[in-house]
Amino acid sequence: MSAIQKAWYRGFQAVFNIGARCLRWRRPIPVSGPGAVAQIPELLRREEVDKVLVVTGPTVGKKLAPKILRELEQAGIEHVLFDQVEANPSVNTVNRIQQLYLESGCRGFIAVGGGSPMDAAKAAAARVVRPGTPVGKMAGLLKVGRKIPPYIAVPTTAGTGSETTIAAVITDSETHHKYALMDLHLVPRYAVLDPEMTRELPPKITAATGMDALTHAVEAYLCRTYNTRESIRLAEEAVCGIFRYLERAYRDGNDREARTEMLIASYKAGFAFTRAGVGNVHAIAHTLGGLYNTPHGLANAVILPIVLEDYGPAVQGKLARLAELTGVKRDGSEEEKAGAFVHEVRAMNRRMEIPTGFDFIQEKDIPQMIRWALAEANPVYPVPVVYDEARCEKVIRRIINEAEA
Repeated sequence: MSAIQKAWYRGFQAVFNIGARCLRWRRPIPVSGPGAVAQIPELLRREEVDKVLVVTGPTVGKKLAPKILRELEQAGIEHVLFDQVEANPSVNTVNRIQQLYLESGCRGFIAVGGGSPMDAAKAAAARVVRPGTPVGKMAGLLKVGRKIPPYIAVPTTAGTGSETTIAAVITDSETHHKYALMDLHLVPRYAVLDPEMTRELPPKITAATGMDALTHAVEAYLCRTYNTRESIRLAEEAVCGIFRYLERAYRDGNDREARTEMLIASYKAGFAFTRAGVGNVHAIAHTLGGLYNTPHGLANAVILPIVLEDYGPAVQGKLARLAELTGVKRDGSEEEKAGAFVHEVRAMNRRMEIPTGFDFIQEKDIPQMIRWALAEANPVYPVPVVYDEARCEKVIRRIINEAEA
């Protein structure tokens, strides 16, 4: 990659940063605590929604969504259920949700689940207000451009942060490429953070989604350009909360305090990366989701320490600060403290039985992974280190080789 190309990327980020500071950023209104889902009918009345589409996946649709449906029935609010959102939701699913919403005369959305239902509902809401625009044409920055119907997000995992973000990530069913729609209009109106909705989450998913939230916070913290005082503070608070409570929630799913604090940490991390951006970890992780249907949180968990090590001196100062705040290491040089932080991320993964790498990546797919990852990251993401093809390939091969270690 030439110096001119890197300068163009950094220049784009500088200009975009100026524009971003002129936008009206907002966080969804949080409604938190045990039993918070009981407040959903009142939130809908506040938004004058008398019929709502509930969007979720098959498992959550059977186990957790009925709690919300009962609240709606008791309050006399009509509802329609779509419970067929898959992991890494597809364009076809988004179009089915949009069609059901319009045909049934709904006036708002409730998304229940992890990032997949929330992203699918966001993209469907965008299609509702932009019916003539395909999902792929709204990929990128600020291409929705219209206010979506009232939207309530109910996370059942503490990790994706989609309940706070401007983003919806959707997979093209034919090409397997992932589209990222990013628009301020996609931020949910309310985020209902009810720990009772996460208590049945299996340890494996608790671990992966929790490390997903950690990746959001760390990547936002390391971004060069877009950070604000608020995003920096929230990223720091999220990292500290995850270090303190994730493994407690992993060991004991009924630990109400840990479940509550993880939802709050995920919410904070979600806003931090919404405002500050993510980086090369996410860019590479998205390629694994598109090509191999790898759960996004798991991909981030595996890739995070590899990329942090690859960044080297470019991130030592900030990682040293995180090491101090989390209590991982408070003395020694910046290099030593940064190394201790990355070592602890690896140790957390190990204790929660998250793999060190992936051996399923096929040699023939590596060029496509590189193209997709670089196209996503550059020039928009203000990454600490701009990757070129060679650097990206080196990281991907480390992901493969560490699975064999």
